Amino acid sequence: MTSASELEQLAETELQKEEAELEAELEAEPREGHAPSFPAPAALDASHPYYDVARHGIIQVCGDDSYGRKLVVFSSCCLPPSHQLNHRRLLEYLKLTLDQYVEMDYILVYFHYGLRSSNKPSVKWLREAYGEFDRKYKKNLKALYVVHPTNFIRIVWNIFKPLLSHKFGKKLTYVNFLSELRELVSCQQLQVPQEVLRHDEKLRAIQKGGAPPPLKTPPPRPPLPTQQFGVSLQYIREKNRGVVIPPVLTDTVSYLRVKGLSTEGIFRRSARVQTIKDIQKLYNLGKPVNFDLYEDVHVAAVVLKTFLRELPEPLLTFRTYGRIQELLAVESSLRVSRSRQVLESLPEHHLAVARFLFGFLHQVSQESLVNKMSSSNLACVFGVNVVRPRHGSTPLGALTPINIFTEIIIQHFHCVFPPTTTTATTTA
Repeated sequence: MTSASELEQLAETELQKEEAELEAELEAEPREGHAPSFPAPAALDASHPYYDVARHGIIQVCGDDSYGRKLVVFSSCCLPPSHQLNHRRLLEYLKLTLDQYVEMDYILVYFHYGLRSSNKPSVKWLREAYGEFDRKYKKNLKALYVVHPTNFIRIVWNIFKPLLSHKFGKKLTYVNFLSELRELVSCQQLQVPQEVLRHDEKLRAIQKGGAPPPLKTPPPRPPLPTQQFGVSLQYIREKNRGVVIPPVLTDTVSYLRVKGLSTEGIFRRSARVQTIKDIQKLYNLGKPVNFDLYEDVHVAAVVLKTFLRELPEPLLTFRTYGRIQELLAVESSLRVSRSRQVLESLPEHHLAVARFLFGFLHQVSQESLVNKMSSSNLACVFGVNVVRPRHGSTPLGALTPINIFTEIIIQHFHCVFPPTTTTATTTA
């Protein structure tokens, strides 16, 4: 039987082979291919306690996938040489990031391409990392996707096999091509490093024995008149005889008000993927949906989040993103009034829908002693679903002001929303 030390030596040998291939690839590419894929986001201030780690963009939170699960991405190609990075602080930063999301279902995506002898953490570091990730980190991890695995990865996995539970081992999936990952994750917000994209093209070319074929995108089909998901709020209003609150929101909120307010961890759990797809299809065909038939309150919660996430323009619009990012520079005592100003700038239709949604989330937060969903917890779930930049995914450093803003409008709902003569319920 091969000992652990022999496996470690074998892993190092394999990595050196892979490194030689990687260097050959880089030599054939323009020098800009060496630049980090994720430059430090503008919202990440140099005073950030982990700025030395965060600035490299190694760890990214890409919002939710289509089924309500947080996506946390680790990109090896963004790791600087080991002498430029304190791996202990990298572990602390990873834990700090996960701490925000481990109470809800989440997924880890590991892009392996770009790992070299010069930037890889030691096996000892990996053992320490696994030892520090106790049950709270593992219980809600739904999947670990290792993208572009190599012999090195498989050998390292064998080193750790004696330490891993069978249940945790079943969460690992090797993903050979990005096309496979997109089928598994179904996340429009997933941002893949350019180096990884180029590597994937080369792998596909090798598989097919020639140059990678150009990716053909079929022309988008026009939406159905009954379409609910993936179309604008204005489109839904026009096709539903001027109804202000979209039927998906009306149905899910009505159901959750009755069945979900006392459910612990509501909005933190995912649901069966095929069930959500089936419900989306029913709505898009204009057919009624009875959530009582599914006997799972989390189904309605995920459908609600999915609807918000798939809006072409977020509920709070692209225009508010920059103003929300400036919230950290505002004195704490003035943030409620500043948040009100941001909401007042919304188009009338978006404002009405936002009032309806956040009125409900405020109601959920009032039951937090039972459901464990305070305004802060709800903000972590909904922030990235109602606010996002016009281009690309939301940078990790931008999450803090988004979450603070969302928490304010949930907690201070009656103060931040402009008065209206028509209640949200009547509008619905």
